[in-house]
Amino acid sequence: MDGAPAKVSHTLRGGESIEVHPVEPPPLRAEPEDLPVKVLYEDASVLAIDKPAGLVVHAGAGNHSGTLVNRLVHRFQSLSNVGGELRPGIVHRLDKETSGVLLVARTDAAHRALAAQFADRSVEKTYLALVQGRMNADSGRVTKPIARDPRHRTRMTAKLESGRAALTDYKVKERFPKFTYLEVRIGTGRTHQIRVHLASLGHPVAGDRLYGAAPADRMFLHARRIGFTSPATGDRVMVESPLPPELAQWLDALRII
Repeated sequence: MDGAPAKVSHTLRGGESIEVHPVEPPPLRAEPEDLPVKVLYEDASVLAIDKPAGLVVHAGAGNHSGTLVNRLVHRFQSLSNVGGELRPGIVHRLDKETSGVLLVARTDAAHRALAAQFADRSVEKTYLALVQGRMNADSGRVTKPIARDPRHRTRMTAKLESGRAALTDYKVKERFPKFTYLEVRIGTGRTHQIRVHLASLGHPVAGDRLYGAAPADRMFLHARRIGFTSPATGDRVMVESPLPPELAQWLDALRII
């Protein structure tokens, strides 16, 4: 303003000279980037990727480079276009801070076949989670519907009667004085589903500050295993992602205490 930087909150009074330098708009398609991708399984129809924590799956608000999709486009060139040019190959997602196995469709036909498997709940999805507090029950099921939190738009909630149906089963693997280690299986794939359902029980995922857990270096939620039928071969495939070293070390530290 008048040749000098101005705060966005400045009130204009009339007569000022305003100069604006627009930035380049974000790309309308995923741009290839030569960055590492760990492949756990592949055939002619599908890829199973080992996604690290901290990696965004596809472009979104504030994230247009360095995403998993950017890496996939560079390495594999041809992927399914069913999800659009910003999300090639993406049939389902993992949260940014969740690590583990993720399926990617290589062709449009494979994408539709995998999407049908997710819809009819024939895809087996197993996670490992460390939650705050000592859970009493050895196993349980949560069926509370999940909806966008009307007060905090970055959160989901299981406290409303309305929402999308969600199914989460959990089983205790190990107990510690202040934490419980769980195996979790989900029959649906709602946004933040495991995080919301476990937090609704009073046991948020360790490190998940969004849902009330104490701060930690990362959230302890890992997509351990996924089972599906390959559209290319018709065979049943089970893919596993090893527990990341930082999570294994976290467990080891709890076992010493």
